[in-house]
Amino acid sequence: MGLELYLDLLSQPCRAIYIFAKKNRIPFEMRTVELLKGGPRLGFGNREIGEERGGQILLKRTSGANSFSGPSPEKAPEAPRTQLELGGVAILLYLTRKYKVADHWYPQDLQACARVDEYLAWQHTTLRRSCLRALWHKVMFPVFLGEPVSPEMLATTLAELDVTLQLLEDKFLQNKAFLIGPHVSLADLVAITELMHPVGAGCQVFEGRPKLAAWCRRVKAAVGEDLFREAHEVILKAKDSPPADPTIKQKLMPAVLAMIQ
Repeated sequence: MGLELYLDLLSQPCRAIYIFAKKNRIPFEMRTVELLKGGPRLGFGNREIGEERGGQILLKRTSGANSFSGPSPEKAPEAPRTQLELGGVAILLYLTRKYKVADHWYPQDLQACARVDEYLAWQHTTLRRSCLRALWHKVMFPVFLGEPVSPEMLATTLAELDVTLQLLEDKFLQNKAFLIGPHVSLADLVAITELMHPVGAGCQVFEGRPKLAAWCRRVKAAVGEDLFREAHEVILKAKDSPPADPTIKQKLMPAVLAMIQ
């Protein structure tokens, strides 16, 4: 089976997918997407099959083929064909089932699995929102888009992030080694890639939080320090982003404002 992953490592779900596939030695071909140039995940209209899609998996089978292969960037396969297009957490869940990875990532035990599901459902409108807002208000608006952010707005955003971090500790981490229990899971991988957004903006999210800092070290060790560093090279350079082209800025602004509300 030929697997193509359309990823932009500026995106937190893309980083989680990249780390997960690499860590579990899932063979794939990476198609790099540049979301800040107007990628489809930010809502810039429909794209033809085979064009860039951020944080998605595209699997296709052409007539008469015995294996799946990704679409050509220039031309979609001829019909008849089957295809699967997924995004975000759905990709991670697909990969855990398709490739029979170690059970600790997404446990078969119903209670442990339910705890992973609980975190994945919670984080999408809480931790992700806070981390996105921190990155954009602290760095991307003033540096990349050239739009000032008031000190009051930034202070409010960072205060919201602090509240969410405390909730992450109190509700999920508690006194455990990882968010779900003694072993790393998808919950930890999704959480740490979210937190690297504000880290990339220069926020000291682990300062004064020894439990969270120790958890971070354990997650990095579990996935591999080198792989973790490789996946986060792009986001850690966010502060050095060159100013956006005016045309790209005009495209980005409505989608970004909607995304971080």
